[in-house]
Amino acid sequence: MLSRLTIKTRCFRFRLTFGTARMEVQAAECTERLCRQEKEIKFLTVEIDQLKNLGCLGVSPSLEGLREENAKLKYRLNVLQKSLQEERNRGKQTKAMININSRLQDIFGAAIKAAYPDLENPPLAVTPSQQSRFGDYQCNSAMSITQILLKTKEQKVSPREIADKVARSIPDNECIEKVEIAGPGFINVHLKKDFVSKQLSSMLVNGVQPPAIGEKKKVVIDFSSPNIAKEMHVGHLRSTIIGESMCRLFEFVGYDVLRLNHLGDWGTQFGMLIAHLQDKFPEYLTVSPPIGDLQAFYKESKRRFDTEEEFKKRAYQCVVLLQSKNPDFIKAWKLICDVSRKEFQKIYEYLDVSIIERGESYYQDMMNDIVEEFEERGFVQVDDGRKIVFVPGCSIPLTIMKSDGGFTYDTSDLAAVKQRLFEEKADIIIYVVDSGQSVHLQAIFAAAQMIGWYDPKVTRITHAPFGVVLGEDKKKFKTRSGDTVRLIDLLEEGLKRAMDKLKEKERDKVLTPEELKAAQISVAFGCIKYADLSHNRMNDYIFSFDKMLDDRGNTAAYLLYAFTRIRSIARLSNIDEETLQKSARTIEIVLDHEKEWKLGKCILRFPEILQKILDDLLLHTLCDYLYELATTFTEFYDNCYCVEKDRQTGKIVKVNMWRLLLCEATAAVMAKGFDILGIKPVQKM
Repeated sequence: MLSRLTIKTRCFRFRLTFGTARMEVQAAECTERLCRQEKEIKFLTVEIDQLKNLGCLGVSPSLEGLREENAKLKYRLNVLQKSLQEERNRGKQTKAMININSRLQDIFGAAIKAAYPDLENPPLAVTPSQQSRFGDYQCNSAMSITQILLKTKEQKVSPREIADKVARSIPDNECIEKVEIAGPGFINVHLKKDFVSKQLSSMLVNGVQPPAIGEKKKVVIDFSSPNIAKEMHVGHLRSTIIGESMCRLFEFVGYDVLRLNHLGDWGTQFGMLIAHLQDKFPEYLTVSPPIGDLQAFYKESKRRFDTEEEFKKRAYQCVVLLQSKNPDFIKAWKLICDVSRKEFQKIYEYLDVSIIERGESYYQDMMNDIVEEFEERGFVQVDDGRKIVFVPGCSIPLTIMKSDGGFTYDTSDLAAVKQRLFEEKADIIIYVVDSGQSVHLQAIFAAAQMIGWYDPKVTRITHAPFGVVLGEDKKKFKTRSGDTVRLIDLLEEGLKRAMDKLKEKERDKVLTPEELKAAQISVAFGCIKYADLSHNRMNDYIFSFDKMLDDRGNTAAYLLYAFTRIRSIARLSNIDEETLQKSARTIEIVLDHEKEWKLGKCILRFPEILQKILDDLLLHTLCDYLYELATTFTEFYDNCYCVEKDRQTGKIVKVNMWRLLLCEATAAVMAKGFDILGIKPVQKM
């Protein structure tokens, strides 16, 4: 005997297979008719052109009829192909959160196509409404369509008339309650409450899932990239924090992410350093100096290289021996790298950063092949002994080989991009590197495109630049003595300040030592990360412990406190996790109060926020959203009782479970947002 579940599953599979097959047949028929009609249109167009040359300017009615039928067929084929794709993906994406904005764009895209089938690539603008009196979302395409009709067809139609026609063409759907035409031609969209309620319940049952974003892609993210023999400083903070957060976002949506640390671990500086160590640190072949001494040695070797001709020659000899893989020099180099690596790892553990080391040395054996490939393709010019490559749109050429036969950063960066494209098979490559490298990286990308390694229409290679960290004097962040701030010192100062803040609020009197330590780490590193990520990465930002530890305004301190308060509501109501899960499956989330409705919609905007960041790589959008969510929750909590208590005894009289579920949904989205930002919230603070 087959179980009822097995029968249902088989029936669903049969319907899915049968429905898909039927749509495939319809799509094929549509395509065939389209091809026939396009041939006829071409034939009639040629015929009319010949008649025009003879002075007969009449337009063939059969041609106009065919064009109209052709536009309708294209629209029908588009709908069928979209439905086919949705049907194929249905089994995989049942748990995915719906991107409401994207869904509305699909609906309005279909409506515009139906209203104006001959309009090529019509503009599509759907945004959340800024004020509740204008509905929940707005479609603002009518004004743009007016301009297109006037320019391309010399038709003068008012935006309001267009908006009305589009509104009347909206197909049946699961999410729109009603639309209204406002002002010159805005279409105000009101969502169905039961649609929003069901999406919230689904999220509580399935957890915060990524939106459906299509096929899985391979993503390489190049970030952090300190230099061996130098300590990480405040300048490395931004690349490390931004890069880690980008990795977490792409991983969350299901992409295969390779996190790469492109260390500065090769080149002339190591010849200088080893030559200097031979003089000042004779045991360099068995042990490397500690990182602080190593940095001092590095500075001293650079001074000698610039001022002592004899030392300069010896340093170059050391470089040659290192590049020829002389065992002693390789051993010394490895010891230097190991000391640096251990110091970097302390920083990465503090910041909860996971990264794979792949420095410039990794690409050394590929360099000759790079030079030969550019030479074979005829792109290389010789200039004063150097081999250079001019790339389109760049005034400064790339130097791929120095006059002494050595390679450059240009060569290693070209080798890196080729390896990532051909060996890693990356679909997306992101370089999280400061703005000062923009010209260099654009030249590298242009050269890779010029030689045919990638097509930007197929593969996305992008630079995600960022500004510098400033002190409160609005100058580059330095110590009082004018030195660059060591990153380890900055992080340890953050820990001290966070503990001071917690003790100032007397949290040490209510938290256990373990809870206090967890809160200290959460606040210290959460605040440092959030202060960076909440600013547009393109801009410089001022580093201020006082501002970032303030628990008022758009700071991690405020959001972390808000999160712990939300999480405590169910706990203080004596409602356990199991009861909440059961309620999520059985209780409808009521959204009758305006603050319930506002919060429900805000929670469900999470997928569209993530989609925007995947497109523009600007993480401050997520920070702004989390702050908006926290303040929207506060409005809800102040106006809607979740737990009702007896005023005299303080005993719980009633728990409004649907509101408690809204609290849990808010906390779940905030927790996932924190996770993407690399912030660890705590249950008690």
